[in-house]
Amino acid sequence: MPRASPRSTRLRTTHYGTLLGSQVFQSFVGGIVAFRALPRPQFATLQTAIFPVYFSMQTALPIVVALTASRGGQALGLSGLAAPENRYNTLLPMATVAITGLINMFVLRPLTTKTMRERKHQGESLDYLISSSIALELTGCLETRDGKKSYDAPPHSKEMVALNKKFGRIHGLSSLVNLVSLIATVWYGAVMSKKLE
Repeated sequence: MPRASPRSTRLRTTHYGTLLGSQVFQSFVGGIVAFRALPRPQFATLQTAIFPVYFSMQTALPIVVALTASRGGQALGLSGLAAPENRYNTLLPMATVAITGLINMFVLRPLTTKTMRERKHQGESLDYLISSSIALELTGCLETRDGKKSYDAPPHSKEMVALNKKFGRIHGLSSLVNLVSLIATVWYGAVMSKKLE
């Protein structure tokens, strides 16, 4: 097994710190402050722009951390990661973080975005409106089908209630997946800190 270089140790520590810092900031500071400070449409625009970058980092950084991991001063490499003594303390947490990033990026984010669009237009597709004879009149002023935003005070149409529930479920699942990712990151941090003792 090759010896871990000080450079790879610094690289692993820097990437781990970036991963943990971005997860904590996005989950507990940036997202909450933005939600409270921005009007809902601007908040949605900000989150829509941030999440692809965030989920990409959440996918790539644990791979770099795992590939630069070491044990007893020895670089693990791919075969070392699969060794029984490293499966649960290095491979599993970092694979969990990468997989949860992929799930959020390619499954839950598109579902959330689609549901947000459906809520905005309350089930009417823009293609349908464009093909209709009144499309030119509506496209400039269309906000929602029944004239209420998804976050306006009730009552809402049955369609909007269903879309709000769907959005809440998908958003909640995405938050849960993100929390699993954060727990796995902290778990690996505890493992890594024991190596420093």
